[in-house]
Amino acid sequence: MRPLLAAVVLSAAFAAAPLASAQVILGVHGNADRFAAQTGQGSQIRHTFVSFDQGGSLPKIVSTMGPTPMLALNGGSYGAHESATPKGLANGANDAFLFALNAAIDRWSGDTFYVRPFPEMNGHWESTSAFNENGTPRDAAHSTLWNRKALARIAVVLRGGTRADIDAKLARLGLPGINRDLPVTTPKLRMVWNPQGFGSPDVPGNAAQKYYPGDAYVDVIGDDLYDIAGHGATWAAAEKLYKAHPGKPFAFPEWGLWGIDDPQFVRDMAKWLRSHKRVELAAYNSGRAGSVWDLASKPASRAAYRSLITPLGG
Repeated sequence: MRPLLAAVVLSAAFAAAPLASAQVILGVHGNADRFAAQTGQGSQIRHTFVSFDQGGSLPKIVSTMGPTPMLALNGGSYGAHESATPKGLANGANDAFLFALNAAIDRWSGDTFYVRPFPEMNGHWESTSAFNENGTPRDAAHSTLWNRKALARIAVVLRGGTRADIDAKLARLGLPGINRDLPVTTPKLRMVWNPQGFGSPDVPGNAAQKYYPGDAYVDVIGDDLYDIAGHGATWAAAEKLYKAHPGKPFAFPEWGLWGIDDPQFVRDMAKWLRSHKRVELAAYNSGRAGSVWDLASKPASRAAYRSLITPLGG
């Protein structure tokens, strides 16, 4: 009976445990130590937002982002000051910031550095979006064309190389060159393209793929996924985005529970991460005390996270 009982227990343990192949890099935005106390997660990725006028602060900001930085480059959101337009950035207006970030990536002692330009770019709350909330297009400087060109320029400049090599790549995009050689940051640098799975407004011209700069400028496909009362989580949109780029790793650079305690959402996320083999990373938003996403106010979801998500990080 003992061998049989042992076999049953072992079988049950394997059934309950996450698959080894499902291991993903886990991260958090906000207080990583506090989040670890809540969930047991040793976050590898530290997620931070910067604007394009913070070039002088990059060394200090990046120094706090170990073991693995994920830096979101935000032109302005929710009515905040617009630090860059897609057209201006594409044409070199923010190259000083890109040079500073290229240097910061080069100096980073780790082997991976994620950069996430224009997060949720097809959301009307982002200044770089091509559309207003009512579905009307913004001016030409914010078009999806200039969004694509800006994203491509960011990738080309941040990856570095000789001036001649960079200028040749920019010329093929119809964009002006630069005035210097830059440190080569590949393969350390991982460029994350991260729209929403569906546009907001959800009109054809604002679809995620309208913002895609091309495979040459993207290393990881990202989607933000939140569980919102009365709205739920848009798993179908995430699935569509995952399938649209079969040759690219996938990520949830932001995911979380928006003011509700819903352990089923956490269970669904764990199942999704285990069943989609190209997932590279998932970063919870947010570990900041008192935020609407704070797991301190969501005990059932916090317990589900600890038992189902944390083990996926190894």
